[in-house]
Parts: sequence; structure tokens; C-alpha cells
Amino acid sequence: MKKAMTILYSVKNALYINLTNKCPCNCTFCIRTSKENEFPHIETLWLLHEPSFEEIRSEFLQTDVSNYKEIVFCGYGEPTEALDVLLQTASFIKENYSIPVRINTNGLGNLINKKDITPLFKGLIDSVSISLNSSNPQIYQNTVRPIFKEQAFPALLEFARNAKKYVPEVTFTTVKTTISQEDEEKCLELAKSLGVNYRIREYEELK
Repeated sequence: MKKAMTILYSVKNALYINLTNKCPCNCTFCIRTSKENEFPHIETLWLLHEPSFEEIRSEFLQTDVSNYKEIVFCGYGEPTEALDVLLQTASFIKENYSIPVRINTNGLGNLINKKDITPLFKGLIDSVSISLNSSNPQIYQNTVRPIFKEQAFPALLEFARNAKKYVPEVTFTTVKTTISQEDEEKCLELAKSLGVNYRIREYEELK
């Protein structure tokens, strides 16, 4: 895969921040493993190296963000793999811009960082979108193929439960066509039981 240093990129009316290539999952539907040119409209986001906070700050200072309605931590990798830079960047955004900040995550940040990271989001993150992918732990594991195996699904649920305490809006997502309608209905029930939102997103979406 071609490598570049695309740190900031646009999707519709949101500005996205690409922090890392690292991810503890190997989802069966991930665009990272799609055939070449299957999604020719999606910009190459594979990083030459993980950007430092200074590199991200420099990109922001060269970018007009006034027309964006949201800033989103999301790229080819899992943003919480670069937690320190994520928090530094979120703090910088809050100090300099009046734009909501979202994290798109697989919900495994606590396992990745070996601690509950959700309290660190307070005052910095306005919404968290968590890739649930299935209501069934076994289907989830077969689809997402996390390195944490059976620890992953309950950790994801706990992450959502904890995030609610510190983040105004928490949403579970699944990808359209990757699970059954029955499973989608159960995902909605699961989201309601935890008091979080639920959204079905399109396959090509990076959000």
C-alpha cells in the first residue's frame, strides 16, 4: 500500500485527524484490506510514521477550519493507539476552536492502554462513536478478529458504559450489509440498555 503523510483530511463537512496505522483488529470488511482500486475515491491514509503533536498542530495552523462542523479522530488506524497525542491535540483544539470533537473508535482503548482512559476525555471530547459490529460476542469476534479475542467484546461494552460518564454523546455503530437485520435490532436493544445511541453506517463511510 502506498504510504503518505495525510494527517488532516475532509469528509463532507468534517475535518478528520489521522493519527496512526496501528489497530488491534482485523475486520473482515475493513477498507485497509480491500482490493486495490475497490474504493478509488478514498484517499490513501497509510502513514509513513505516526505524526507528533507538533506535526498535527502545524497542519492545523495551515488549515482553515472555519467551515467545518466537526473535528474527528479517525483514520486507517485506531486513534486510542496514539492516546497521548490524541489528548494533546484535543486540548489544543478546545483551546483554539469552537468546533465539536469526536473520536471514532473500536472501543478497545482500555485494553490497548491497560487502564480506563474514558475519564481523560472529560471536557475534551464531545462525542464517541464505537464500532459495535454485532450484538453477539462470537459473531463480533469472528467479524472483528481482535487480538484480545474473548476479552474484546465485554471490554467494548464497559468502555461505552464508562464513556457515558464523561462524554456527552456515545453511539454504537454497525456497518450496513455486514450483519443481519435481526442482529441490527439486537444491537439497538443493547444500545438502549446501556443508554447510548445506535447508528447503521454505509460500508464506504470513514465515519
